[in-house]
Amino acid sequence: MVKIKKDHNAEERILAAAKKVFTTKGMAGARMQDIADEAGINKALVHYYFRDKDKLFEVVFLAEAQKFFPKINSIFNSEVPLFEKIENFVAEYIDEMQENPYLPWFVMNELHRDPDQFMYKIWGEKNLPKPQKLLEQIEKEVKKGTIKRISPIHLLMNLLSMTIFPFVARPMLTRNLRLNETQFKEVMDQRKKKSQNLFLIQSGNSFYEKNTDPLFFSAFSFDGADRATPGITKSL
Repeated sequence: MVKIKKDHNAEERILAAAKKVFTTKGMAGARMQDIADEAGINKALVHYYFRDKDKLFEVVFLAEAQKFFPKINSIFNSEVPLFEKIENFVAEYIDEMQENPYLPWFVMNELHRDPDQFMYKIWGEKNLPKPQKLLEQIEKEVKKGTIKRISPIHLLMNLLSMTIFPFVARPMLTRNLRLNETQFKEVMDQRKKKSQNLFLIQSGNSFYEKNTDPLFFSAFSFDGADRATPGITKSL
């Protein structure tokens, strides 16, 4: 059997093409022929390097996860005030999800399939997530009265879920709220700018009572009606 010598340049072209195709068409809509056409190479060569679409999808988004999640660990352990840390966390997450919208699906699938192996692939044995410093900061700010009384673990869960969920539920949100891609991006950009208030942690008056930004409210209105009301935050 004749062995084909691997060309790393061709491999990189396939990976770059696959990322573009997966990002625009999704896992279900992408075809190996699409990726081959985008890379400008024969489809048989794509199969030679990566066997099938599932394997290629795994390689592409595992690489993205390996670059992204250590950044979150760095934010957790950075020497900055809590509010700045939350802003950095939200901005980093949203920017990454905007660039790689299928990353959350890949992560959830891998965590359900083999969480220990996935964590090892991302962080190794010595670099697992270390949120302890963040949790301690939250506890200190609660005791000082700077933020509302909340369990540090619950606030961390809120940060994760309220940042990730819009991207996981993107098809449902864009259809039900009648948002096009540009409008969805604008809403997510607003979440970055309003991160401190959106996570309901600052002490004092309710966010909805204080906020006067018409852009924020327009993003959550339906034909100019049924806007968010102050009572929502008070009931949480």
